[in-house]
Amino acid sequence: MSIKLRHISIVISALFLSLNLAAQQGEVTIDQDRDIDKLLEFKKDIETTKIYKIQVYQSVDPDKAQREKLNFLNAYGEWPVEIVWNTPNYKVWVGNFATRLEADRALAKIKKNYMNAIIFRPKAEKKKK
Repeated sequence: MSIKLRHISIVISALFLSLNLAAQQGEVTIDQDRDIDKLLEFKKDIETTKIYKIQVYQSVDPDKAQREKLNFLNAYGEWPVEIVWNTPNYKVWVGNFATRLEADRALAKIKKNYMNAIIFRPKAEKKKK
């Protein structure tokens, strides 16, 4: 009886082996609307405008803003710094942080010398075509 079981298990094993060897092959084609590519490009443009900055100083006097920018660069040279005129103040903005977490980490360092520093997201400028 054990010989019959052995023969049956051999036959079953051979059957499964032959099934695995006869795998099917095929070809997949994707028919995609051209507008999807346009939407993906639009999405990329939107995502790149989502940056965070830190405002460390503001003043109506452009010379004071310039001095504060230089002071900041001397204390922290790791981030880009710019002066932006936003009626009626000149503002010193720091960084181009990709995530809120990155901006929070920088703010923790900056707050030691700039207690009134804040994180914000600048409004996206309209692109000229």
